[in-house]
Amino acid sequence: MNRYFYIDAEGKQKGTFSPEELRQEGIKRDTLVWTQGMEQWKRAEETEDLYFLFSDAYREPLTNVDQPTVRYDRPGRSAETQPLQPMPKTWLVESILFTILPFMLCSSFLSLLGIIGIVYAAQVESFYNRGDYAASLESSRSAAKWTKIAMWIAIGWIALIIIGVVLFFVFIGSLSDLSGMGDLLNT
Repeated sequence: MNRYFYIDAEGKQKGTFSPEELRQEGIKRDTLVWTQGMEQWKRAEETEDLYFLFSDAYREPLTNVDQPTVRYDRPGRSAETQPLQPMPKTWLVESILFTILPFMLCSSFLSLLGIIGIVYAAQVESFYNRGDYAASLESSRSAAKWTKIAMWIAIGWIALIIIGVVLFFVFIGSLSDLSGMGDLLNT
C-alpha cells in the first residue's frame, strides 16, 4: 500500500499517510499529493489510489472542523472547467550558460549576477507544480531579466577583450612602422 505526502492549506508538506489516513486528514480534491514512484505532485483526485475518496459513495467526515482551504483556481470558475495553462519558460539553461561561461572566459565577477537568474529560474517549475501560475509567471519574468543582464555583461566583456586585442596589434604594428621611419630620416 502506498504512503502519501500532501501539501496542507498553509503550503507545508505533511506525510506519510495511507489512503485511509488521508481520508481522516480531510484532504480535498485539489490537494496536492505525492508518493514514491510519482514524477511530480498531483491533485488527489487525479491519483487512482485516492479516487475513491471523492466518489459519490464517499461522505465527508461528520466532524466538520473549519479548516482553511487553498484554492488555486480563479474566483467564479471551477477547477474542472479551468483550462490548464502552459508552464512559463524557465530560462534555467540560458541563465546557467550566461553565468558560467563568461565567468570562465572573462573572469568577470559581474557575470555572477546571473546567479540571481538561476534562482528565479529554479522557482518557475516549483510554483507551477503547486498551482500558483501567477508566481510562476513572475519568476519566469525575473529569470529572463537577470539572464539578459548577465548576457549583456558577457557580450560587453567579450567586446572589450576583442577591442583590446585589436588595439594591441595596431599599437605593435605602429611601433614597427616607426622603426622603419627612423631609417628613412637618416638617409
